[in-house]
Amino acid sequence: MIYLVIILIGLGIIVGMFTMLTHKEDNETTIVSKDTCATCDGINAKCEQECMMEAATKEIEYFDDEELDRFAGRAPEDYSDEEVEEFREVMYSMRQEEVKDWNRSLILRHIHLPNPLKDEIILLMQN
Repeated sequence: MIYLVIILIGLGIIVGMFTMLTHKEDNETTIVSKDTCATCDGINAKCEQECMMEAATKEIEYFDDEELDRFAGRAPEDYSDEEVEEFREVMYSMRQEEVKDWNRSLILRHIHLPNPLKDEIILLMQN
């Protein structure tokens, strides 16, 4: 009977030491990284989606482009050359770091970017 008690106590000590060592290693190696909308680079689709959802709950930001609201719901291929130029003028009038936010603003306002500008806006957002 005494042997059984000694074995159980020894086993408890071993399990306790193993648990402490394992727990200590977990705390040292766990690094929590939280992407923010400011750090989204377009590669992480989940980050982009979460930022879009976050932006949808906030008030829409305008970039002195209220005149573009008349294009809401229009298909990207249905713009005339003059209308494409109107989008281009707005896009190139802002700072490069604002282009990504402007694109989000257009999406939230249901304004589709004209097809001829899609490559240009992607290049601006990558730099």
